[in-house]
Amino acid sequence: MLGRNYENAPFLPGPRAAAPPAPAQGRATPPRQVKLERECELRIEVGENSPLRLRLLNGYAEIYGTEIPPEIWLNFPPRLKFAIFTWHGATIEMDGGSDTSDYVADETPMISYVNVHAILEARRNRAKASSSDDIESSQGPRVIVVGPTDSGKSTLSRMLLSWGAKQGWKPTFVDLDIGQGSITVPGSIAATPIEMPIDPVEGIPLEMPLVYFYGHTSPSANVDLYKLAVKELAQTLEKQFSGNSESRAAGMVINTMGWIEGVGYELLLQAIDMFNADVVLVLGQEKLCSMLKDVLKTKPKVDVVKLQKSGGVVSRPPRYRQKSRGYRIREYFYGLANDLSPHSNIANFNDLSVYRIGGGPQAPRSALPIGAEPAADPTRVVPVNISQDLLHSVLAVSFAKDPEDIITSNVAGFIYITDVDVQRKKITYLAPSAGELPGKFLILGTLAWLET
Repeated sequence: MLGRNYENAPFLPGPRAAAPPAPAQGRATPPRQVKLERECELRIEVGENSPLRLRLLNGYAEIYGTEIPPEIWLNFPPRLKFAIFTWHGATIEMDGGSDTSDYVADETPMISYVNVHAILEARRNRAKASSSDDIESSQGPRVIVVGPTDSGKSTLSRMLLSWGAKQGWKPTFVDLDIGQGSITVPGSIAATPIEMPIDPVEGIPLEMPLVYFYGHTSPSANVDLYKLAVKELAQTLEKQFSGNSESRAAGMVINTMGWIEGVGYELLLQAIDMFNADVVLVLGQEKLCSMLKDVLKTKPKVDVVKLQKSGGVVSRPPRYRQKSRGYRIREYFYGLANDLSPHSNIANFNDLSVYRIGGGPQAPRSALPIGAEPAADPTRVVPVNISQDLLHSVLAVSFAKDPEDIITSNVAGFIYITDVDVQRKKITYLAPSAGELPGKFLILGTLAWLET
């Protein structure tokens, strides 16, 4: 797929297959139209069994900040949830999606959201007008979106990015939510510039993301490693911003995870500090907003703003989240609508080196006080023997040149282990493109997927 450390070549997806055919004409259920009044929202959940297509017949409407082109059918695959908002009124025509559910809402927080965008736009313009030699004054807004699980953080981030791109900016999107993964597979933190409004169907573009592999779907699995990954990403972006006035003025939008208590709250404060965020948008929780205002009051240049979460945001049970992670991994290899062609490859055990991060004692017993037990080192790079235990694992392909550099290196992409032949010492894996892997060092976490 991916990967960019501004020197390394990307590991791109395979070629797209032919586009799926449009639904057959003359079906039993005819297309239906929904008329939206001004400042209303059509909330849609495409069912499990059949895709949906829709088009804008008249008026103006957008999906999470991206304008819908008029009279063009858009195809939405099963299981997708989204909302169509109109500022002045619109008529939507929908076809297919026999098990799709939808309803119209006339109460939304969109006015407050677009007001935030207007403030960010003014800050970008001021930064652009400043001398590029003055790093501080030429720095555009750095927005971090925080809140509990299922409060609409990803949606708001997407809106702010698309609105900014529509105005000609190229804001950087930073995704710290390892549980779902808006840019690439779960278990990763990533950043990518947003050069155009985000496609309503395809989502975040994957041409040049900068990705660090954490390897787990919860920070609690290895808090020290998560902190280190966030630090590495922040430092890399800081270097890029210092030499690129356009990116610096456009700023960034940072999406965070929903763990906001205890250690999760500490990680949130670390992210605000590491990325030098100056706008903190708090969705849906008074307590968190109050706590952040109190702890950040010593930083007068940091604004903490509470926003209402959308009524379209619903709580997702753990089982649903687990299934969503599987869909995201499948989408990486096969595309949202099965329009990518991944490649199956076979390699010798000796051609690849697998490592995991975390484990092994920090110090030998002889160096510890009498009676003390050695603790595991959460950031130690440990070699892993290739065995059947790797079956169905998703591994990251590191850009590191030496094993000791793995922990601080970004990754080129991901492979999926489909077979391990111990007797022949052969490993079979699925990769997004043909040819040799861009690196021989693979990183193992706890990310697994059972292809169906």
